[in-house]
Amino acid sequence: MITQTQAIILRTIDYQESSKIITVLSKEHGKIALIARGVKKPKSKLSGLIDLGNVLDVVYYYKSTRGVQSLTEASISYSNHNFRIDFERAAILYATLELTAQMVHDNEVNDTVYNFAASFIEWLGEEEHIEPSIFCYVQIRCTDLCGFAIDDKDIDLTKEVYFNISDGTISNAIDSELSYKLTVLQARFLKSSITSKQRSIFNIGLKGLELKQLIRHLDVYFKYHIEGYKERRSDSIFEQMLQESK
Repeated sequence: MITQTQAIILRTIDYQESSKIITVLSKEHGKIALIARGVKKPKSKLSGLIDLGNVLDVVYYYKSTRGVQSLTEASISYSNHNFRIDFERAAILYATLELTAQMVHDNEVNDTVYNFAASFIEWLGEEEHIEPSIFCYVQIRCTDLCGFAIDDKDIDLTKEVYFNISDGTISNAIDSELSYKLTVLQARFLKSSITSKQRSIFNIGLKGLELKQLIRHLDVYFKYHIEGYKERRSDSIFEQMLQESK
């Protein structure tokens, strides 16, 4: 079946001498693999299109029994040069793409996740000032998209605050078998991200070790709820960004 749809590039790997296999989140068939034959040849009509985070209008031959579909045509729907020249922007993009890939199963159509990812990529590309804590905010938003949103339980931020993993709450009491005590900034950021979508969240000043810890706490939360959740390969890039943000 010939399919024409929009797709976000989540991952690329080289295949043979001149081709690439790309994992995309498509609107029509969810997360699928496409083979871009001859894309590494200078005269290929696909040359210059296959970059992480690009949003493409694509045409491919789809067969449900085939693990890799054949990409035949593609054009740019959204791309931004900032991702290639701005280290922090790229680090957040790569981490977000890996998280997105783990939020959906192969061939699972999820319009909510797709629309969030496409909108976020464009926002990240165009936003004037980038804070490392943006990725932590993405994690928190994604818990909601995945159906296991964190509940703030009307916490008092002047008291000790705990992130309770098994029951998905932040509370002034330890309410679950796996809990993390949060710093003041971590608690403020987590509560503000749950209740607001305003850019002022990033003025809280969460960075460095405190940011790294909260990202790890949220990774544990994802692992608790998503079977087979894996460590991000892009974390080495993200770690460098966190070091530079101290």
